[in-house]
Amino acid sequence: MSFGKHCLITTTDCCFSCGYDQQVGKNGAVQAATDGLLGLGRGSVSLVSQLKQHDITKNVFAHCLSTNGGGFLYFGEDIVSTSWSRATMARSTSGNYYSPAAGTLYFDKRPLGVKPTEVVFDSGSTYTYFAAQPYQATVSAIQAGLSKSLTKVCDPSLPLCWKGQKVFKSVSDIKKEFKSLFMRFSKNTAMEIAPENYLIVTKNGNVCLGILDGSVAKLNFNIIGDITMQDQLVIYDNEKGQLGWARGSCSRAGGSYYWPEIP
Repeated sequence: MSFGKHCLITTTDCCFSCGYDQQVGKNGAVQAATDGLLGLGRGSVSLVSQLKQHDITKNVFAHCLSTNGGGFLYFGEDIVSTSWSRATMARSTSGNYYSPAAGTLYFDKRPLGVKPTEVVFDSGSTYTYFAAQPYQATVSAIQAGLSKSLTKVCDPSLPLCWKGQKVFKSVSDIKKEFKSLFMRFSKNTAMEIAPENYLIVTKNGNVCLGILDGSVAKLNFNIIGDITMQDQLVIYDNEKGQLGWARGSCSRAGGSYYWPEIP
C-alpha cells in the first residue's frame, strides 16, 4: 500500500470488504450509509472519511475498471489533475449517492428529446439503469441505427440482445454497428458512453444491451454502473465537491487519459 509518491507500507493485516446485512428503518431507509464498494459512500463512516479523519489522505478517491478485468483504486489527492471532465456534486434526491446532477441524453451527438434526468454513480451496480423515458428513447435510437445484419434474439443473459451472421467473440467485433451515447451535465461537461461501455457479448455469441430499464425496479433516475465506468478514470473529490472522469485504458496504472468531445 502506497501513500503519495514516496511512502510505501507493507502489511499482512489489511482487509477490504463490502457491507452486507444492513438494517432497514422506516419506509425502507437504510440506517447507515455503508453500502457500496469498500464503503466509499459520502457518509462519515466511509473508508475515505476515516482516512481523512486520521490525516492519512484527503477525502478523495478514484477508480479505474479495466474491460479486461481488474483495475486500480486510488486514495488521496495525488490522482487529481486538470485533465478530466468535472461536475459539481449535487445532493441526490434518491439517497446518499454521488451525483453530478441531472443529465441530458444524446445519441450520436444528437439530443434524444428527453427532459434532463437525475444521474447517480454507483460502482455497486454491474449494469447501467435508465429511467423509463430515457431508456425507451435510447433503445429506439439504437435500433433505428442498426443494419439488417443484426436481428433480435432471445438470450438469457439480458433482456435486449441481437445476433449477427456470425458468432461474436468480443464487443470489438460489433461496436462499429453502434454509436456513442453522451450524458451532458452542463455546457462544458459531458460523459461519453461508447458502445463498449453499454454492450456485452454473451457466451452464446450474441451482443446485448447493458443498459437496463430502471422502471422495472421503480427507479425515476439514471444509474451509471460498472459497465459504463470501464476504461474510465472516475474521480470522487469530496474536498472540492466535484466528480470527474477521463477516458483511457485501465489495464495498467499511470496510463494516459482524455476527456470526451462535448456534443
